[in-house]
Amino acid sequence: MSLKDRLIEQITLEGPIPVDAYMARCLLDPIDGYYIKNVALGAEGDFLTAPLVSQMFGEMIGVWVAQTWLGMGSPTAFQLIEIGGGDGTLMSDILRVAARVAGLTEAARVTLVEPSERLRARQSEQVPSAVFAATLDAVAEDLPVIVIANELLDCLPARQFIRTDDGWFERQVGLQNGQLTFGLVPVGEDFAAPYDAPIGEIVEISPAQMRFAENFALLIKRARGAALLIDYGRDRPQTGDTLQALYRHQKHDPLAAPGEHDLTVWADFPTVAATAHKAGVTISPIIPQALFLQRLGIEARHAALTQKNPDQAGKLQRQYDRLMAPDQMGTLFKALGLASEGVNLFALEAVDTAL
Repeated sequence: MSLKDRLIEQITLEGPIPVDAYMARCLLDPIDGYYIKNVALGAEGDFLTAPLVSQMFGEMIGVWVAQTWLGMGSPTAFQLIEIGGGDGTLMSDILRVAARVAGLTEAARVTLVEPSERLRARQSEQVPSAVFAATLDAVAEDLPVIVIANELLDCLPARQFIRTDDGWFERQVGLQNGQLTFGLVPVGEDFAAPYDAPIGEIVEISPAQMRFAENFALLIKRARGAALLIDYGRDRPQTGDTLQALYRHQKHDPLAAPGEHDLTVWADFPTVAATAHKAGVTISPIIPQALFLQRLGIEARHAALTQKNPDQAGKLQRQYDRLMAPDQMGTLFKALGLASEGVNLFALEAVDTAL
């Protein structure tokens, strides 16, 4: 029985399910979840992450890691953690830069947090020295940490609420004529929207992103260190339905093929930042990816690569534009830093202290 059939059976017996529960099942169902069975990365897959666009992205993150490590006093041992590392390309690029900084490679204990066995296998090929953890909770806390999470928040599902003339309703997945469909379910009187919205507008709330931010912050606070989050999403409270299904780089109906398409929502950076700050860490401003990469020196790296490989100048320019252009990843993608007290967030201009 397919995941779609099992979802239809469940809804028939138990009633509609919230959007976040539907999304979680589609991604992580132990039998047919997308990340368990069907995940496909790269140009021939379903989506292309920044590390797969160009080595320049991973190299700039490597610069950030190096500068952060130096700013922490160059601890002789620390955990270099990546959460949701795709096929391992990003960490591989980071470590190539780390090898140029005296003592950094020897100090780094590379840990990859990845629940998907399929992706673990690919990551181990790129980073043979890595140890693996299935969840962030499984990461040891006896060493300082530097943590990277690129395009992770968008995989953490959100609930959807809509304001109508009759008040607030939750958008849920139900059935119509035996097929999956979206519908509205009344919310309790105790529901409080995080911000006002016009009639007919959807407000997304992600308990999963908030839980992650809190756990993330507590790890950084206890272990001492810093973290970098990069993803596509909002940098201010904003309404709208951001749920999308991706298959072979094309958008599809999110209800059409549960488990076969990648489902994502926008990262809610303001809520993630506020949750982490409340948990007691310093937060940076939320800045566009292009500005962050520019501060790390991507323009100089692009020029150097072009000079060294003149026959690849056109390709390198296209890669650079994909990462930096306002109409591509440069503005839609944001960067946010978190740090324990006294740790500088290089290139992110930390402006607030822990509560």
